[in-house]
Amino acid sequence: MKIAVFGATGRAGKVIAAEAARRGHDVTALSRHEAELPAGLVWQRGDLADAETVARVAKEHDVIVTANGPSRVPGEDPFAFASLIEGLSNVAGSARIVVVGGAGSLEAAPGVRLVDTPEFPEEYKQEALATAAALEYLRSQSLADWTYLSPAPVFPAGEPTGSYVVGTDNPVGTSISGEDFAIALIDEIENPQHRNTRFTVAAG
Repeated sequence: MKIAVFGATGRAGKVIAAEAARRGHDVTALSRHEAELPAGLVWQRGDLADAETVARVAKEHDVIVTANGPSRVPGEDPFAFASLIEGLSNVAGSARIVVVGGAGSLEAAPGVRLVDTPEFPEEYKQEALATAAALEYLRSQSLADWTYLSPAPVFPAGEPTGSYVVGTDNPVGTSISGEDFAIALIDEIENPQHRNTRFTVAAG
């Protein structure tokens, strides 16, 4: 399978691209800036904000993974992230979109998102609201074949175990390593179970 990973030099993107390559997929790792990547990955300069590049990549790949998150750069609007996902869905064509989302939109109780609870860390609130806006956009559109994967609230690096539990809109655990998250995401690409919906994973 031909898989493109935007944001492939970031923490999540790097392990996702590496896991896909380890399984024998044809992986293109895209980012705005080149960085050292695991063996087996082909790097290309690519910005999710560049509609022409995104459209070309969509035509050349079966699946597009977005491991980009909202901007954390001071002065930049984190809510532009939803517009990037909208732009991708408009040009994806037959390519499937898999979005690395956030945990803040998971529901702590019916109709109450984690991001809306008093204990949610203030420093992460804008980022969580921005990724939630991207999810709401995907749910409202009918152009793209998409999946949105939310990690458990705590998302550290760690050794891969291959063990994880799956849920939909409610947290199913407190944490999952980036490595096991990558395994879950590539499992979903290879054996789709959550088309046009969101799911979440946590350590098994």
